Amino acid sequence: MHNLLILDGAMGTMLQAAGMKAGEHPEVFGFDNPEIVKNIHLKYIESGSNVIYTNTFGANAHKLEGCKIDVDTAVKTAIKSAKEAIDESKRDVKVALDIGPIGELLEPLGVLRFEDAYEIYKEMVVAGEKYGADIIIFETFTDLYDVRAGVLAAKENTNLPVWVTMTYETTGRTFTGTKIESMAVTLEGLGVDAIGFNCSLGPKEILPLAKKLKEWTNLPIIIKPNAGLPNPSTGEYDLHAADFAKLMADYKSIGISYAGGCCGTSPEFISELKKEFENRKFSEIKSTKAKTGICSANEMVELNGVRVVGERLNPTGKKRFQEALLNHEMEYICKVAIEEEESGADILDINVGVPGGDEVALMIEAVKAVQSVVNIPLQIDSSNPEAIEAGLRVYNGRAIVNSVNAEDERLDLILPIVKKYGAAVIGLALNENGIPTTAQERFDNAKHILDKALEYGLKKEDVIIDCLTLTVSAQQDQAKETLEAVRMVTKDLGLHTTLGVSNISFGLPARSHITENFLIQAMYAGLDLPIVNPNIEGIMDAIYSFKVLSGEDKDSAKYIDRFAAVKTETKVTEVLNTGEVTKELVEDAILKGLKEETYNNAKKLLETKGELEIINEYLIPALDTVGDLYERQVIFLPQLINAANAASSAFELIKERIANKGEQNVSKGKIVVCTVKGDIHDIGKNIVKVILENYGYRMIDLGRDVDIQRVVDTVIREDVKLVGLSALMTTTLPAMKKTIEEIRKVSKDCKVWVGGAVLTKEYADEMGADFYAPDARSSVDIAKTVLG
Repeated sequence: MHNLLILDGAMGTMLQAAGMKAGEHPEVFGFDNPEIVKNIHLKYIESGSNVIYTNTFGANAHKLEGCKIDVDTAVKTAIKSAKEAIDESKRDVKVALDIGPIGELLEPLGVLRFEDAYEIYKEMVVAGEKYGADIIIFETFTDLYDVRAGVLAAKENTNLPVWVTMTYETTGRTFTGTKIESMAVTLEGLGVDAIGFNCSLGPKEILPLAKKLKEWTNLPIIIKPNAGLPNPSTGEYDLHAADFAKLMADYKSIGISYAGGCCGTSPEFISELKKEFENRKFSEIKSTKAKTGICSANEMVELNGVRVVGERLNPTGKKRFQEALLNHEMEYICKVAIEEEESGADILDINVGVPGGDEVALMIEAVKAVQSVVNIPLQIDSSNPEAIEAGLRVYNGRAIVNSVNAEDERLDLILPIVKKYGAAVIGLALNENGIPTTAQERFDNAKHILDKALEYGLKKEDVIIDCLTLTVSAQQDQAKETLEAVRMVTKDLGLHTTLGVSNISFGLPARSHITENFLIQAMYAGLDLPIVNPNIEGIMDAIYSFKVLSGEDKDSAKYIDRFAAVKTETKVTEVLNTGEVTKELVEDAILKGLKEETYNNAKKLLETKGELEIINEYLIPALDTVGDLYERQVIFLPQLINAANAASSAFELIKERIANKGEQNVSKGKIVVCTVKGDIHDIGKNIVKVILENYGYRMIDLGRDVDIQRVVDTVIREDVKLVGLSALMTTTLPAMKKTIEEIRKVSKDCKVWVGGAVLTKEYADEMGADFYAPDARSSVDIAKTVLG
């Protein structure tokens, strides 16, 4: 039996009720009015909160830039107010240092470097521990990469427990496309102490997401929903305190550990929540083994069958790949990665060890580049511990480390790194004596690796053994020993196994026959992570066939899909053979986010076609296809932004050509965008700007927290026909409505569209907007409707 601990409710709305003006920094207001903040905390404590969140959600260096207080002062003031409230209450209540997102998108979505985000969070968490916080809570995050930077900063620079709650949509993905299962295994691997959800949705909407999360983690779960869904016309949420508490009672069946409220909640909500759970013991939910796997932010690969590891991101014996690494040609490396993903790889092995190259720097560069263009997870392949850690550090997900052998010195060097980042690990079944000649010796080495891994706190299911493939042209008897070792490790140790399959046929003619036959025998023996070239059809055909015979491919569905499509030659393949730049090639390069290739395609097209023809017949249709895939959730925000940036490379070339000719600007029209007065959130607005720029519109970005009169003046001065207004907070929606009213007074022709997490079509109509954009892609259709 255990007690559920009660968290607090919203801080922002309480501050506004106490006199904080729209657009004013809560941390600055708290510095000027510490007594007000103390009293808000006190009200939550008196309502039953066991943990209170400090008034530091935006107390980072980026958001406080230009303010009269710095990070250290903001954190010190906020913690002091919280502790004074606890002292006054005479209750045992914990103080959680509240940390929200920095407010800038991390690369590749934005320009903020992962390393810089780390430093920003480090400053906050160090101050938090110094001034006496008990817990660090990262909340309202939508980008897993962003929160990873924060978690690493907290784990490496403080001794405090770390909690994380992310903000999800009803689709089960965040704004940037992060899956629940990816959040769970990545953050648990990094050693956070509790995870869950806050903001965006109400208790009813978050419940199915919480059930999904429970499948993927055994960590304590935090639920901090909004007071239902907002009504922008009133600024109120649709749930009363008692109704909120009743809905929260449904979480008993899941076995959550912490419950509180986010936007729209108040001490009354916490009081009702406390009553709902008061003096009730939660029956311990029977702990089932949580699912696990290897993942990127957007894709989970469960290791519950044969999973193909692509081998081509490796410079060994590949002169062109070596040149690309030494010359930092990341686009070439990304193209190889994309080809492997498209050919059916589930995981990509990435090795950057090239003579003359800085392996640590290259690993960081390559991992960042590759993860920006493919969805599937990575396997960090190196013998250099520093390169392994560098790759794991910037990887946005949960990776495999390849590899470590059975030497104790090597194990003691690599396993702590693997544990720190929550990765899985491949152990080579060899030791200081070299490669064993018998299956039993390989098995013994595998057992030693497993034992050491368990000592370091790794889970058994995260240990993968490479039983070593030797070429049969030189050591023919070793093929049988390798297969027997795979069988023994799989059956007797219950571990996953991997092999570099193609090594078996090195030096022989017609290698594919030997390679494919060995692969099939190895899979039958238990091999489930073959490292192969997925671009070789015969290899993939063998794997698809095996999955049918093993029962993994239910009803032969994937096999049928693969071979039903064999007769269909793609147009892209045809044009590659002719060298002609077609719409399909342009679309393909843009969809994959390949800037250099898109630029070169445009350059070649300009030899025979006009600038506007290229824009209207090649670039815009390609972006439309990307937008359609985004709307259908085939691709997600990272791919959408990458595609827009790739198109931008061609667009800039075309604009340059037009300027050199002295011709009229290519812009299709001017659009004003801004975040309304009182609202300092601008990530959504920034994304809209990037996408619309690449459709050929001139974007006039007024920024965030923009005065109504400034919007009106810009509309008049620039003779603008379309304005986009963004808001994330219900409290700033009156400013949005007022802005629309003032624009109407000065221009009958100017159309206004609105967007933001708190808006719906009904509310947009109610405030007099001409259009409502539920996402960034919708803004394109609106612009086309108004400006063409």
